[in-house]
Amino acid sequence: MTANTPGLVEALGQSDAFLAFMERVAAVARVDRPVVLVGERGSGKELAAARLHFHSPRWEGPFVVVNPAALPRTLLESELFGHEAGAFTGAARRRLGRFEMADRGTLFLDELQAAPRAVQEKLLRAVEYGAIERIGAGEPVNVDARIVAATNVDPRELVRRGRLMPDLLDRLAFAVLFVPPLRSRHGDIAYLAERFAARFAAELGRPEPPRFTSAALAALAAHDWPGNIRELKNTVERAVFEAAGPCIDHVTIDPFTQEGRTTPSPIKGGPGGIIPPGGVQGRSPAGEVQEGQSPSWAQAIAAFETDLLRRALARAGGNQRRAADSLELTYDQFRGLYRKYAQALDAGRKAP
Repeated sequence: MTANTPGLVEALGQSDAFLAFMERVAAVARVDRPVVLVGERGSGKELAAARLHFHSPRWEGPFVVVNPAALPRTLLESELFGHEAGAFTGAARRRLGRFEMADRGTLFLDELQAAPRAVQEKLLRAVEYGAIERIGAGEPVNVDARIVAATNVDPRELVRRGRLMPDLLDRLAFAVLFVPPLRSRHGDIAYLAERFAARFAAELGRPEPPRFTSAALAALAAHDWPGNIRELKNTVERAVFEAAGPCIDHVTIDPFTQEGRTTPSPIKGGPGGIIPPGGVQGRSPAGEVQEGQSPSWAQAIAAFETDLLRRALARAGGNQRRAADSLELTYDQFRGLYRKYAQALDAGRKAP
């Protein structure tokens, strides 16, 4: 997709850590070389990449975003490099890839480590020679695109684990920018909360945004914010929506808790029912389809994914990072699936 300028208003802050990072972004933007952004999930890596583009001499060109983790591995090469008509089944006509779409602009590769090695090798050639080769083509195509890559893991660790080619990292790391997490941006939590609240109140059609009490601000400041800006924005918008008056005196940071306690799901799986967290409709906690029932599509997929997770954990001796690596998933992707099927996995471990 191509980003546009209005999205940049989200990059807000007044802390020393944030302002220093923005100054570094502005300085690096002027140099036409690749950049690697390292930051936690939700910390604003795409916004930083957009600023690198729009503060660069390429600002009038396209800003193209691609996330290798969001695309099937079988389609990623075609998405990046394009293909010729007849290159494979279903390729009825030539298709330009994201590299060519980003010509004379910037290509932002989010979650770079999710790209398989074969794609990383083609990326390396593209960076080194400024040329790509569409699938099914016999001749290279010259492309002038600046690459900004991002990862939520230290790229040196990815190299050590074999998830990232060292030669590719060497070529991309002309400049490495570390996006500061929200917890290190002292003073920005309240600053951002007020702006997110004002924006969402306007979206809801309210004449004035509610004000945060000191207790509410203290609760926001005390949280570690593992999801960073994305998590804060969602929390603030929920607080605005739930506020009954002109003040917000309570914020629900975790919507799955109530009065500090985990709220059990009151809905059990059954015909037409809602699937409870960690379980699958019509399944026992251990992940077995109940006797006399035929599995639905969702049940079959859940059983398959649960079995993959269980086997990977067994091979890795319970180490979730090694299990994620064996499945070629990022740690965050693995953790998301683990949380989804936690009840079934826990029940499987306890079963005799």
